[in-house]
Amino acid sequence: MSGWLSDFMNVPAKYIHFNSWLQISVSNLIVILIMVALFAAAILLPFPGSHSKSNSHRGDK
Repeated sequence: MSGWLSDFMNVPAKYIHFNSWLQISVSNLIVILIMVALFAAAILLPFPGSHSKSNSHRGDK
């Protein structure tokens, strides 16, 4: 491998110490924050077309 990815993978991980008992790597923290943001977006954003007036149900006339 060559390029920025191999440069990123060949260095030791950087860790953040929040308390004396909590330590997390920066890369894992980024992944967790992205997953939480996607989960929140999936909960809060409506489904496409769910509030459309053109949706017709069976039996409605």
